[in-house]
Amino acid sequence: MRIDLITLFPGIFEGYLSESILKDAIERGLLDVRSHYMRQWANDKHNTMDDRPFGGGPGMVLKVDRVVPCVEEVRSYDANPGRLVMLTPQGRPLTQRVVEELAREERLILLCGRYEGFDQRVVDILRPDEISIGDYVLNGGEVAAMAIIDSVMRLIPGVLGDETSASLDSFSSGNRLLEEDQYTRPRVYRGLSAPDILLSGDHGLIEKWREINRKEKTFARRPDLLDDDPSEERGV
Repeated sequence: MRIDLITLFPGIFEGYLSESILKDAIERGLLDVRSHYMRQWANDKHNTMDDRPFGGGPGMVLKVDRVVPCVEEVRSYDANPGRLVMLTPQGRPLTQRVVEELAREERLILLCGRYEGFDQRVVDILRPDEISIGDYVLNGGEVAAMAIIDSVMRLIPGVLGDETSASLDSFSSGNRLLEEDQYTRPRVYRGLSAPDILLSGDHGLIEKWREINRKEKTFARRPDLLDDDPSEERGV
């Protein structure tokens, strides 16, 4: 999969792209991530990307005559124009079902907003898939873009060491339960012991314990997951 990042702050992604599983996926050619500095499409001597909103009000708005040419040119860099995703609190919620939908794409273009957001004509012209990672406000779309990359890459074949890992995660398709409690060595720490059944060697009993634990945990922490219609998308 190819992912293009369009941002005013490409430096934010430098450390993120060079660590852990993501770094390995890029080095093995499973993921191709390219960053584009939006300000390169400014056409005045001050490299202006934003301006005051018509009608007054606080903050600044990203200019349509900068953003649209930028996206159109980035799209042209590959024969596949890709799926354009605008990160915005006004978008549809990012759920695991949406992640699975995005993971089926060959190319994603993630458009990161800043300030008070984009001139509405950016949306009217480009018709992006507007996505929100939650009902809160961030300084910009970069963190939201990272959330999409992090969740999508787990579904790309070969990225995870264990191919069953992603399918067993909470919120994966068909899984409406939170993950069970996990334990490892030491067996006892500060008087707290891992459940004896997990060390019994009886895999049938272990699986039964895990299933009960998943249901109890979900009921206690996220009962809404048990009440929702499985056909409905869930928020993050």
